[in-house]
Amino acid sequence: MSVSFSKLEQPAIHSPAEGSTTHRAAIALGSNLGEPAVILKLALKQLAQTPGLILQAQSPFYQTVAVGPPQPDYLNACALLGTTLTPQDLLATLLSIEADFGRVRRERWGPRLLDLDLLLFDQVILNHPNLTLPHPHLTERAFVLVPLSDIAPDWREPVSGMTILDLVQRVDCSGVKPYSAD
Repeated sequence: MSVSFSKLEQPAIHSPAEGSTTHRAAIALGSNLGEPAVILKLALKQLAQTPGLILQAQSPFYQTVAVGPPQPDYLNACALLGTTLTPQDLLATLLSIEADFGRVRRERWGPRLLDLDLLLFDQVILNHPNLTLPHPHLTERAFVLVPLSDIAPDWREPVSGMTILDLVQRVDCSGVKPYSAD
């Protein structure tokens, strides 16, 4: 995959239609196959160019120890989105972007080219067969909380009422290291 990184630095931003309600969403991005840094940059670019989404902020990348079966370390990041989509439509959009990158679900917590998880959507609490908000493992995963605390430290997780900064201080962050492209 050949990529010009200079073109990825300033992605095009799509504004929501006039009069539409903009919601705030937080997502996690991860990759541990192929060229993870390139994949995450391209995924962020695609998110920024998707109608109904506004890429408001993105965290730095972190190298993290994989959870699950033996596999390479991950690169993880988080992003804040403004969106006119419903939570279910946003999830469908994220799954479609994963598929665009060749994501095939073979093994739970297995290696992947791209993983996009919807973490938070406004202060919505939702338990639906295909979507739980906030993300059910959000409060226990340092590889999500560390990058999320970079861009949304004061966002309150709606179930616990705790801020992301408070939550990150309650988990073991030893497996989460700032990424350096060396």
